[in-house]
Amino acid sequence: MLKIKKQETNGLLLLDKSIGLTSNQILQYIKNIFNVKKAGHTGTLDPLASGLLPICLGQCTKFSQYLINSNKIYLVTAILGEKTNTADKYGFLIKKKNVNISIKDLIRVINLFKGKIKQNPPMYSAIKYKGIPLYKYARSGIMFSHLKKRKITVYQIKLLKFYENKIKLKINCSKGTYIRSIIDELGDKLNCGAHVIKLRRIHISHISILHKNVITIEQLKTLIINYQNNKLNIFLIKKLLLPIHYIMKNIPKLYLSNFIIKKIINGEKIKITSIIDKKIFCIFEKIFHNFIGVCHLNDKGYIIKCKLLNFINL
Repeated sequence: MLKIKKQETNGLLLLDKSIGLTSNQILQYIKNIFNVKKAGHTGTLDPLASGLLPICLGQCTKFSQYLINSNKIYLVTAILGEKTNTADKYGFLIKKKNVNISIKDLIRVINLFKGKIKQNPPMYSAIKYKGIPLYKYARSGIMFSHLKKRKITVYQIKLLKFYENKIKLKINCSKGTYIRSIIDELGDKLNCGAHVIKLRRIHISHISILHKNVITIEQLKTLIINYQNNKLNIFLIKKLLLPIHYIMKNIPKLYLSNFIIKKIINGEKIKITSIIDKKIFCIFEKIFHNFIGVCHLNDKGYIIKCKLLNFINL
């Protein structure tokens, strides 16, 4: 079995997910390979989808929300004129219609999805209703038309290609956005139907699929085999992991003395006098610049909430 010897592992692994596997299958595989108890991904990708799937290992899971709550960018290819029950190519065809639309009208309808909108959650999704994932209801033939719409924001939706009955879009959107729902609703507004045939996530927050540390499962397997055959040092595999604080790269840094950090750890009331307009910071130790955690400030500059690493050597 491909596995690294058990040891303390904390960091961010950037995976380029292949088509076919679920995000949870990949997560369990990575947990097994790195032999860690805690691991979590930062946003589900459908089996149909490929692309960026960051995996948090160990204490990195404490800070995963900062990626989960961030914006994502997708490339999606869809077929017009065919509507399926799952809004992707894995579903059953429920409507077929000839496509007769100009590029001008297509762009006009696409632009209707820009900004803050309310989205119908797809029945074939992991969203839970009364504690049960919607896809389980759908597979049993139970469909709901009264589900609460979800508020999302589409920051950019751009038509990249329109050829025959296929379109390719680039979509920059908020967390919780279902690209399949956008395509399904686009097909309805065009009165011809549409479904996703290809989906790739290329950005989460500040992290790109082009980052030098991005690796596929197949490439990772090769590295582990070489490690087990004593052809590769474990430290070279560990170098794939980005430090925990890379998740919060866009959050301002706050360098504090050991004296102040100890007070924070002990839950003492601390006021940061040098800060005026920022409410959240990554805390670093002043001398060696070791990451400590994340703190939130109130309007008066007092630290009101902290999320700290379990191990802090001062």
